[in-house]
Amino acid sequence: MASDYIPVSRVEGKASRQAHADLPDGTFERELGKEGFFGPAAMMYHKHPPTAWNSWAGPLRPRAFDLNKLDSGTPSFWDAPAVLQNASVKVRYWNLDKPMDYLARNGDGDELLFIHRGAGELFCDYGRLEYAKGDYLVLPRSTMWRLAPSEPTLVLAIECTNGSYKLPDRGMLGKHAQFDPAVLDSPKIDDAFLAQQDETEWKVLIKRRGEISTVTYPFNPLDAVGWQGDLSVVRLNVKDIRPLVSARYHLPPSAHTTFVGDRFVICTFVPRPFEEDEGALKIPFFHNNDDYDEVLFYHDGDFFSRDNIEAGMVTWHPCGFTHGPHPKALQRMFVQPKKETDEYAVMLDTRDALEMGPGAQAVENPDYAESWKVDGAPVTHPVVPRHAAE
Repeated sequence: MASDYIPVSRVEGKASRQAHADLPDGTFERELGKEGFFGPAAMMYHKHPPTAWNSWAGPLRPRAFDLNKLDSGTPSFWDAPAVLQNASVKVRYWNLDKPMDYLARNGDGDELLFIHRGAGELFCDYGRLEYAKGDYLVLPRSTMWRLAPSEPTLVLAIECTNGSYKLPDRGMLGKHAQFDPAVLDSPKIDDAFLAQQDETEWKVLIKRRGEISTVTYPFNPLDAVGWQGDLSVVRLNVKDIRPLVSARYHLPPSAHTTFVGDRFVICTFVPRPFEEDEGALKIPFFHNNDDYDEVLFYHDGDFFSRDNIEAGMVTWHPCGFTHGPHPKALQRMFVQPKKETDEYAVMLDTRDALEMGPGAQAVENPDYAESWKVDGAPVTHPVVPRHAAE
C-alpha cells in the first residue's frame, strides 16, 4: 500500500497543482509511479516530450506486431501461435473458420477468449452460448468447450496460468459501476445444446503443464442435462461496458480495469466523452513503465493516441522506460476535434516481464520505436494553463 512507502511531499520549481491538468506553459507532463497508478507518484514537467528520442538500441525497445499478417489458422486451438507470455499469462491469436470437431480443456488456468471478429456458438459443460464480435468469454479452468462459428472467427486468447479471473474491486463506485453483473450472460441447456449430444466418438484435448493429452470418448461428453451452483462460463460484450469518465481530469488506464488475474490485469477502452475542462489533458499522459509491462490489442475504431495503428495490431511497452502519445496526438493535447473517443481496445498489464512468442516474432514492425521521432516544428500548446504553482 502507498502508506508503506517512504513519505515524501513537496513541490519543486514549476509544477501544476493538479496532476494531468493546467500544465505550466510550454511543458510536457510525465508521471513516475509505483504499483501501476496505485502507489506513490511524482509528476515531472519537461521542456520536451519525454519520448522525443533520436534512436533506440537494445531489447527494451517498444514493439508493435501486426496480427493481421499472422498465419493463425490451425486445426487445434492449442497450436494457435503464442504472441506474448510469462509464468502468469499466455496470449495466443487464433483464426477459426469451421466448427471444432473436438473439445478443448485447459488444466493450466482460466481461459479468456476475446472475439475480435466473427460470430457463432460456444458449446461447453454448462450449455450453449452465442458469441459475436466484441465478446469476452471467460472459461473457468478445466471447462470442456468448443466453438462452432457461423462467421470466420478471430480470437485473442489470454490464459490466466495457474490462476482465476476475478472482477476488480470497484470500491466506493459500487458493484454496478462500469457494468452491472446482470449483463453477464451464461450458457443455457437449451434445445440446441441437447441436439448436439450424440453417441459418436469425440476427443478431448487437455492441456496441463504445457503438454497435451487426448482422451477419447465413444459419445459426446457435453451430455449434461442440468446443473446448479455459482461457477460458470460468462459472456461480456464491450458495448455493455459503461466507462468511468471525468470532465476535468484524464483518468489513468487502471480506471478501466475489466478483469483481474494473478499478477496481471485486463482493461478495456471503449468510446467515452473527452474531458471538457480547457486545462485538462485530453490524451494519455506520459508515464514510466516502472512496475508493469503494458500490452494493447487494438480491436476497432480510431486509436486517437497512436499513429499508423490499425485494428488487429498489438503494441508492447516493456517495463523500464517512458512512453506516451505519438507526436500527432500531442498536437491535440488540449483541444480535440471530436466530442468523444471512437476506439475499442484490450489492455493487458503484467507485473512480471513478458517474453515474445513465435507469433509475435513473425509479424513485428522493427521500426515502431522510431515512430515517436518529432519531425518538423515542435509541439505547441493551444491552452495556457491557469493554476500552475511556482
